[in-house]
Order: sequence, then structure tokens, then C-alpha cells
Amino acid sequence: MQSRRSAGVDTIVAIATPPGRGGIGIVRLSGPNASAIAAVAGGLERLLPRRAQFRVFRDADGSVIDEGLMLHFPGPGSFTGEDVVELQAHGSPVLLEALVERCVKAGARRARPGEFSERAFLNKRLDLAQAEAVADLIAAGSRQAARAALRSMHGHFSNLVHAAVEALTLLRVYVEAAIDFPDEDIDLLSGPAIQAHLDKARSRLGVAENAAKQGALLSRGMHVVIAGRPNAGKSTLLNQLAGHDAAIVSPVAGTTRDLLRERIHLDGLPLHLVDTAGLHDATGDDIEREGMRRARAEMARADRVLFVIDTATDPHGDSLVAESASLPEGVPVTRVFNKCDLAGHPVGVGSDDDSLWISASTGAGLELLRAHLKTVMGFEGDTETTVSARARHVEALARARESFEAAGQMLKLRHGELVAEELRIAQDALGEITGAVTPDDLLGKIFGSFCIGK
Repeated sequence: MQSRRSAGVDTIVAIATPPGRGGIGIVRLSGPNASAIAAVAGGLERLLPRRAQFRVFRDADGSVIDEGLMLHFPGPGSFTGEDVVELQAHGSPVLLEALVERCVKAGARRARPGEFSERAFLNKRLDLAQAEAVADLIAAGSRQAARAALRSMHGHFSNLVHAAVEALTLLRVYVEAAIDFPDEDIDLLSGPAIQAHLDKARSRLGVAENAAKQGALLSRGMHVVIAGRPNAGKSTLLNQLAGHDAAIVSPVAGTTRDLLRERIHLDGLPLHLVDTAGLHDATGDDIEREGMRRARAEMARADRVLFVIDTATDPHGDSLVAESASLPEGVPVTRVFNKCDLAGHPVGVGSDDDSLWISASTGAGLELLRAHLKTVMGFEGDTETTVSARARHVEALARARESFEAAGQMLKLRHGELVAEELRIAQDALGEITGAVTPDDLLGKIFGSFCIGK
């Protein structure tokens, strides 16, 4: 199997526009023979750099495939860093595939998923986080997510990671000096200088980690499960948050028997809402039991559970206490005291910030709930510092922070060699984000998730 790090040896080709029919379709070539292969397909002796040239595209037997434009982007000043040519034809899948086949016959190879972006990474046109931001930009589900992805593609998130790496590097140099000169009168592993380096590295790690958490949240959204006893108003709450009648609402308890999913946005934050069957102690029929099983399984996968309580009949939240043993461990719960208009309780937020009094039927308190959801997930809205990030970035930064904190503990014990090793591990974890330290199998997983023509 060809190594993913050997890109650029051959010329690749793929359809770069989405599947389906459209006014324009693009076939993209990249590699050392891109211009020669395109010239054969277009019956042209020489391609002009960065000039649109109208051509008739012909098959090997001279028959016309289509007509359109050819654009040549000589390397290294192209997206991939190699010679790139785009054939712009009519957006018929049949015609575009015929153009790809013509290029393959002329010496090109069909591209793997994400291979164009991979070549941009390998040719140092983009680092790995920037390359992933290209895919995030394509997949953006809101304008806020698109702007954040564009910032990451331009290197804003990478700069935060590089700043953390720089701080760790300076700290490592200081620690290595202390190890190499143990007989000096001054203990380099104590005193204000080493503490200043530690504080700077901790601050920059924290900034990068917070940005990654915010960016990952903006990309993937928040998974919120609405749970509670039957007839507590769960479906009414779902309808209010969704802005339409997504669920059937009835005074008859147990109307919802299965999971009901809705996707909404809160100021650009994707929110995946799941309404569930009412939880109760009665055995019920097989359908009820299966509905409750699915509800509990969905809660275990949630980022947060909104446990809806009927304030009119359960003012103290005894239903949550009774259900607490079956709630998933580690999943935070917000107590939503619903129907406060019937109970005569004012709309508001509890003293612990995880309790709210609302009326789903009237909409009173819904803005408090929306603000609460954004707050508990650390969402700050669309700002000039918001970037896109992925779960692997968050995980790598968490590992870097853990190793950094371990280094701090070793420093207190004056174990210089262990401090240096933990700092190296932390720096390697950061290197995985930008691709400075990246095994081939990780590259395969990352770029394999891209679309073929990107």
C-alpha cells in the first residue's frame, strides 16, 4: 500500500464538485503531469498560468466529451503546492466522469478521499489543523460555524497551539539547563524565573484548550435529552425550543413512546434535542418498557439532561429524586420546573444555577433556559476569536495539560529528568494537532473522512 507521506509522486484526478447535476462541474488534477494531462484532454499545447482558456474536451478517439474552461495553477503557488489544473465543464455526472476517465487514460490516478488537502499538508501549504478546517468549512451548518472554520483555515487556532508549544519549549530549555549544570550555586528549578515560565505555559495551554472546546462545540453541537415523568410537559418544551409542532402534545400521559429528534440553533450553537418517553415505575406494556429503555440509553449519551418536573403536582422535584439512581453517572442534569404558571411560582433561576422555573405552554422562562444551555456548555457566541476545532484537538490538549501538571508536581520534588520527560510528552501531544508529530495511520483516518475532490 502506498504510504500517505509519498504524495506528489504521481498525478491525481477527481471530481471536485458535489454529486448531482448543476450548471457547472469541476474536475481537478494535481501532480507533476497535471498540465500535460489536461493539455491532452483539451487539445492544447501550452496552458497559460492563472488564465481561463476555453477548450473543447475530447476523448482519446477524438470524440467530443464537452466544452468548458481550463485553469492552470502552477506549483508551488497552488492549493496543494503542486501543479494544479481545473477542468470546468457542464455539471452532468456522466460528462464529469468521462473527463475523469480521459485523464486516467492519459496517466492520472483517481484521488483518495481528502488527498488534495493531504498533499497541501505534506507540501507544507497547510498544517494539519488548517487542513481539517477546510473540511469543517465545507460541512459548516451555520454562518457562525463557517466563520470559525475560516479563521482556523487561516491559522488562528494553529497560532494558539504554536504559542503553547513555544512556551513549553522555553520551559524545557530552562529545565534541561538545570539538569546539565547541577553543580551551579543557584538552583535553577526553584525561584521566580522557573515559576514565570510555568505560569506562561499554563496560560497559553489554557487559552488553546478553551478555544478548542468552544470550537468543537460549535462544530458538533450539544446533545440535550429532555426527560422526566409522563405528562410533565417534555413534548411542549421540545416544540417551544424547536419553534414548531415537532411532537404531539396531549393531556393524556404517555403520548411520546419513542425518541423524537430535532436540530436547532441557539445563536449559532447547534443543539441536538431528543424528546423521550416518560419515566415511571409502573411496568406498563412492552412498548412502554422499550420506550423507557431507549430514553435511559439516550441520556447516557447526552451532553446534558433537561429533567422536566411538573411543578403543579411535584413542587419539590421528588420525581427526580426517585429517578436519580437510574440517571447516567457523569452526565449533568438541569432541573426544569415546568408549569410554574399553574403552581403560582415565579419564573426564574435557582440558587444552584441548575434549576429553572418556566412555563413551556406560555413560553415564559424559555430565554432563561436558552441562556442557561449556552452558559453550561461554555458557549460565548460568535466572536473574532472563535475558531473551529475537533474532538481530537480537545483530547490532545487535555493530554498536554495533564502532562504539564504532572511536570509541575515533579518540579516540586526537584526531579528534573521527570519534569523534562513530562514536558516532552505534553509538547508531542500539541504536535499531533498541527501535524508536527503525526503517525501515518492518524493521517489516514483524518483525510479519509474528507470528500474525494478535496
